[in-house]
Amino acid sequence: MNLIRREPTFPLYARYETPFFREMEGLSERFNKLFSNWTRPFDVTESLKVADWAPAVDIQETEKEYLVKLEIPEVKKEDVKVTFQENELTVTGERRLEKEEKGKKFHRIERAYGTFVRTFAIPIDADETKIFAEFKDGMLIVKLPKLDKPRPKTVEVKVS
Repeated sequence: MNLIRREPTFPLYARYETPFFREMEGLSERFNKLFSNWTRPFDVTESLKVADWAPAVDIQETEKEYLVKLEIPEVKKEDVKVTFQENELTVTGERRLEKEEKGKKFHRIERAYGTFVRTFAIPIDADETKIFAEFKDGMLIVKLPKLDKPRPKTVEVKVS
């Protein structure tokens, strides 16, 4: 049996006007967003561990520190654990599902619940002895100060 490849005869832009192709384009964008996290230079070695969901994270760098912010609304401070080992910052925790009570029922549940694990490779110039974490208004903020490096000396070289 020979396969014959057929090209559509309608204009290229017309294919995006059908619901099927719009949905496929949206699916493609979601996959690109998912896999783009693997190519960021800061957390290239972020490990993918089995978890129920993953909170959104922002990572910033200033001259003095690295700042990691995790969005974890409705998670109790006691349900979050932050560890730093071998230049890897790991945040684990759990967001618990509300139980249905008498006279109260859910019509829709779209938010993710359960355990989460996020691990990030931290550059070697982070000072692990001065890590500070703060939990406020559903945000976990982890500050990793940088080590003080001696400034390089400028040496004048004679050219002969």
